[in-house]
Amino acid sequence: MSGDDQVSLRPATEADISLLERFLTDPEAVGPFSWYGWSDPGRWRRQWAEDGLLGDDQGLLPVVRGTEVSGFVAWRKIVTSRTAYCWNVGINLFPEARGRGIGTRAQLLLVRYLFAHTQVARIEAGTEVDNLAEQRALEKVGFTREGVARAYTFRDGRWRDVAFYAILRDELAPPA
Repeated sequence: MSGDDQVSLRPATEADISLLERFLTDPEAVGPFSWYGWSDPGRWRRQWAEDGLLGDDQGLLPVVRGTEVSGFVAWRKIVTSRTAYCWNVGINLFPEARGRGIGTRAQLLLVRYLFAHTQVARIEAGTEVDNLAEQRALEKVGFTREGVARAYTFRDGRWRDVAFYAILRDELAPPA
């Protein structure tokens, strides 16, 4: 898809914060798999003021198609032993950006970025078992499904199973 080539990631600007706060205050913007109820609408603004949303243990980058912000990708450190860690990644796109390949491209860019600029050997992601679109996107990037954690997350009044995926550094295909 030619639109995929226009997808990029960049550090957040102060102007992005109001747009991204929709994900904290608008259930329709978040979509059916990521609304966990109301949360602190000022948390990203405070985090941006502290570290530009690019901390040592976590980060957030807007997903941009052309000049329009389509959503964001994020990562956080998961300590796996006393001497090792991996990244757990996630994405959220505005409704108008979903189903167009933008999320797949953005997640590929994030994985390439994290492997290029950190020493991790593993990047993982989890998604509800009913979120088939996200599972397809992860598989297109090169993630391998590793299993299902039953009753892993609580959303909309009930416990949900989560499928876990991971990609290792040596499994990522080189850029074309």
